[in-house]
Amino acid sequence: MAATSHLPVLAVVNIEPSSSSIARLLRRLKGQSNGRPTSSHTVESSSVSSSLSDPKSAEKTANIKSDVYREEGLQEFYVPIASYEGRHRYDPTAQWTEKEERSLIRRLDYKICSWVCFMFFALQLDRGNIGQALSDNLLSEFIRAKPSKAYLGHILEDLHLTTNDYNLGMTLYFHFKLTIHSQLISKRIGPDNWIPIQMCLWSIVTSCQSRITGRSTFYLTRALLGMCEGGFVPDVILYLTYFYKSSELPLRLSFFYGAYILTSIVSAFMAFGILHLAGVYGMAGWQWLFAIEGAITALIGIISYFYLPPSPTQTASFFRGKNGWFSEREEIIMVNRILRDDPSKGDMHNREAVGFTLLWKALTDYDMWPIYILGLTWSIPGTPATNYLTLTLRAIGFDTFITNLLTIPAFALFFCQLIFWTWLSEKINNRFLIVVVCQVWFLPLLIALEFLPGGKSEQWARYAINVMLVGYPYIQAILVALTSRNAGSVRTRTVGSAIYNMTVQASQIISANIYRTSDAPLYRYGNKVLLAIVAVNFVMIGATKMYYMRRNSARAKVWDGMDKEQRETYLRTTKHEGNKRLDFRFAH
Repeated sequence: MAATSHLPVLAVVNIEPSSSSIARLLRRLKGQSNGRPTSSHTVESSSVSSSLSDPKSAEKTANIKSDVYREEGLQEFYVPIASYEGRHRYDPTAQWTEKEERSLIRRLDYKICSWVCFMFFALQLDRGNIGQALSDNLLSEFIRAKPSKAYLGHILEDLHLTTNDYNLGMTLYFHFKLTIHSQLISKRIGPDNWIPIQMCLWSIVTSCQSRITGRSTFYLTRALLGMCEGGFVPDVILYLTYFYKSSELPLRLSFFYGAYILTSIVSAFMAFGILHLAGVYGMAGWQWLFAIEGAITALIGIISYFYLPPSPTQTASFFRGKNGWFSEREEIIMVNRILRDDPSKGDMHNREAVGFTLLWKALTDYDMWPIYILGLTWSIPGTPATNYLTLTLRAIGFDTFITNLLTIPAFALFFCQLIFWTWLSEKINNRFLIVVVCQVWFLPLLIALEFLPGGKSEQWARYAINVMLVGYPYIQAILVALTSRNAGSVRTRTVGSAIYNMTVQASQIISANIYRTSDAPLYRYGNKVLLAIVAVNFVMIGATKMYYMRRNSARAKVWDGMDKEQRETYLRTTKHEGNKRLDFRFAH
């Protein structure tokens, strides 16, 4: 992917330690120093080059460079700003072996990606336990028998919720996730600080759900939970871009979203055991579920605060070790491989806030709108089946505990498809083709669900169709990585990831209101609506791919027609920024 230019240099956010001894101790444990790298010295390019001399000169070097670096004499236009946290490791002449890079990526996967997946486990544990609570007779219209005395304080007796009540609660949840404040805070204080704080905040709300007493408190906790969780995913995506190249990000995001599936499987077993605590200390099973899983997330959030490093060159701390995770050479490789893949990552400091002017530029970046619009609709056909899987199984006649176990095959299929299709999209270098596959998967299943009779004899057929719908080819990692890749600048990447996430959350609001109480339990009308959305998606996917292809073709015609001197003049004088530059190409 072609690189982008420098943005105007902004004032670096100066994060001064608090005067309190507690704040100073926390900063020491986190390894932060006024937003600057923890290393006490700066390495000049000449000394860096010297330190990178490889004794195994015969070994093939992996001097991986972006298109602009192949244009000799133009490197000066892609130098990171002086306040960039990895500036002291920048060296355009640095070389390294392919073996070194592969080894370093494996270490990043182990230390960074695996922990990020673990944090996502905590997110899904708390936002997904409403599904297990539903299996514990959350909605009154799905109860066929009087609750046992073992379920003291049964949620049915406390809340008296219907499908429409649940839909409204989920609508509030997703509505309050439609915010951009989290990304602005994250860019200001760093995602390594803000993400763990978010986790602790939503864990408190999750635990408080164990004390809800009616519709009002149900609605309140769902709204607060959405507000606290809303920015987690785009914040994590921003954090991962500090460590991984654009071509490496989709697969890591598939691992990230794969944690969502593994959590669904693990949480099903957890719910099986926790719901059996019904009656202990006078609490219902669903109350124990919320209380215990909220406490688990709080613990993970606290550990994450001290574990996450701000950047590849800022890993030294009391908690992570005074010498950090990486050697000087490894830091040089990490910084330069990232900048050669996308020099725009050196345009802002990782503690630099996005001001109103930059925020407005990112919001009005029309080249990102096709992806945002697609984010609003692509997942809707499979979402109702996912949200209502446990309810569908209960309506078929399965009990609480068998219902939770029967969800496992669906999520196992989901996980396998997520990893495979994300890998294939990069392998064939065609993202929107895979996005089309997702809609092709939906079409016959929704048709089958629409015309399947509603008798008891078809309950296993209905179960199989729902398993296939829930286990659809999940292309979220592809589109999220595409948003990051096509942003072309740190500011647009920060805001763009948030906007795309907001459109996906908005799609959840739409999805939560397609299946209605009057349409239960077969939801014939709702399935017709989903089929119509699949048809719309086919058109939108084709139009989006065509748009990016034409944008690239128009720019290539101009750029390829310039000689070296003309390109140098353009790079020196252009006011174009990010993905508006002539040397930028959109991925599709």
